[in-house]
Amino acid sequence: MIAVVRIILLALFFIVSTIAGLLVCLVRPFHRNNVALFSHWYGRVSWILGISVEIRRDPAIKANTPYVFIANHQNNLDLFTLSGSVLPGTVTLGKKSLKYIPFFGQLYWLSGNLMIDRNNKEKALSTMLAAAERITQQNLSVWMFPEGTRSYGRGLLPFKMGAFHIALEANVQMVPVCMSTTHQQIKLNRWNNGKVIIQMLAPVTLSKEDSIRQFAKNTRQLMAEQIRLLDTELGNDYTASKTPLEE
Repeated sequence: MIAVVRIILLALFFIVSTIAGLLVCLVRPFHRNNVALFSHWYGRVSWILGISVEIRRDPAIKANTPYVFIANHQNNLDLFTLSGSVLPGTVTLGKKSLKYIPFFGQLYWLSGNLMIDRNNKEKALSTMLAAAERITQQNLSVWMFPEGTRSYGRGLLPFKMGAFHIALEANVQMVPVCMSTTHQQIKLNRWNNGKVIIQMLAPVTLSKEDSIRQFAKNTRQLMAEQIRLLDTELGNDYTASKTPLEE
């Protein structure tokens, strides 16, 4: 019964938020703060899923400063957890196929996000260069998932190099964003699904003297360790929140 109520509430939210978002985009299409605004709408929906989200931001992260944010990507629930940590002046780099999703795809595009064609290397490279140019010219940040796909409980997957090339081309720092494990921890039919922690680490600098692959490997290790620490901190928070009726 809880799951049915949640699905209905989420469906209503998608309808209302998409219509409202499209209206906002008609007034200010491609505005630099559209993505952060809509992301925070989605982030606030975590309560419907019975999730408490805590966002921790390293004080070295400065407002109105462009970065390349890189986050671990676990499942579709990221839309209601990670979204709340997106800062103003940030756009995402998403796959081109998203624009074919009715209404949501148009909202994603009009919000100002960048679309990348993963099946065409030349176009993908062009999009990444355009992202670096926007960072420089418009003082924007770009949010990316360097794993390139959802991990679905397989741990932190190997990183692709796109985000690192963009940071190097735009000459900006990178901010690792680590979220505690949610895969198979959240049940739609459970009232309380515990806590999720999002840790935004201190910015790291990639210079032209660095090996991009080694830098990516080191950053991945840093993030994997931080995710492990977050999971250890939470301990049995998910299972402890269950009542006998929810088992």
